Amino acid sequence: MSASTVQLPRIASSTKITLPDLVSHCDFELRLNRHRKQITRETKRWLFKGGNLNGKKRDAFHGLKAGLLTAMTYPHAAYPQLRVCNDFLTYLFHLDNLSDDMDNRGTRSTADVVLNSLYHPYSYRGSERVGKMTRDYYKRMILTASPGAQQRFIETFDFFFQSVTQQATDRAKGVIPDLESYIALRRDTSGCKPCWALIEYANNLNIPDEVMEHPIILSLGEAANDLVTWSNDIFSYNVEQSKGDTHNMIPVVMNEEGLDLQSAVDFVGNMCRQSIDRFVEDRANLPSWGPEIDKDVAVYVNGLADWIVGSLHWSFESERYFGKTGREVKASRVVNLLPRRA
Repeated sequence: MSASTVQLPRIASSTKITLPDLVSHCDFELRLNRHRKQITRETKRWLFKGGNLNGKKRDAFHGLKAGLLTAMTYPHAAYPQLRVCNDFLTYLFHLDNLSDDMDNRGTRSTADVVLNSLYHPYSYRGSERVGKMTRDYYKRMILTASPGAQQRFIETFDFFFQSVTQQATDRAKGVIPDLESYIALRRDTSGCKPCWALIEYANNLNIPDEVMEHPIILSLGEAANDLVTWSNDIFSYNVEQSKGDTHNMIPVVMNEEGLDLQSAVDFVGNMCRQSIDRFVEDRANLPSWGPEIDKDVAVYVNGLADWIVGSLHWSFESERYFGKTGREVKASRVVNLLPRRA
């Protein structure tokens, strides 16, 4: 990986940024699962059991609105499947709270516990709460998930931990990677790939491995991942810059392209639009595998589209990025920058 150890580009002269209008560029239908309120209540009970989260972390759970994201991204799932998806997404957002701080060493130990729990859900006996929670949701998932979906879920979650370990190393060294390396790493640190396996699970799909490995299917998944991830980098930039965090595409682009802050935001915004366009083009060029498989593939691809449009709208409903001003920011697209923490 080519990288440079540099200070974050100076943004002292910037007091605000204008977000790209990605919502208007995405004309996919926004759908909402009717079980949203029920799964939100049940997941909250599951997550808080045993005092897992307290004080500000509980407040952050409520502001996150993970149940809304799950309902937007798995709109046709039945209640049992939607509940597993919501448990997983909520757990993924809180993974750093449910385990030790995710520095390099903490990431590796958490990965060991989680992956052992996935590969051996009935025999691994670790006492860590993150392992118990992993085994709990995965035992429910494997009741109906196809063998292929199970395998893709575990493999991509393994990739997630490998990439997060690299991210932790970069963060500790103050390294800003080059754009190409960052994009490759970010496709795994996003955690999107296990969520794509959950599209198969949530919709009771059993798509052959050779279809899921077809270049067009992989390209569709990559385009969806890029949109969700890169738009997230734009939306989370303000909070992250206030912490001095360099694992974000905006400082990467500023560093590599020599751009000022707003130009870098616009640059990443254009990349997001191109990822939506790539998705639309790929969907129009899907090959046929016969009526039965084509029907399942259409459900899967629609699930990716649900993730694209759902994540964009949810980002302004959640308090994770814009506090309680999300709807105001959605309308104005102006974000006032937070001061850098000492």
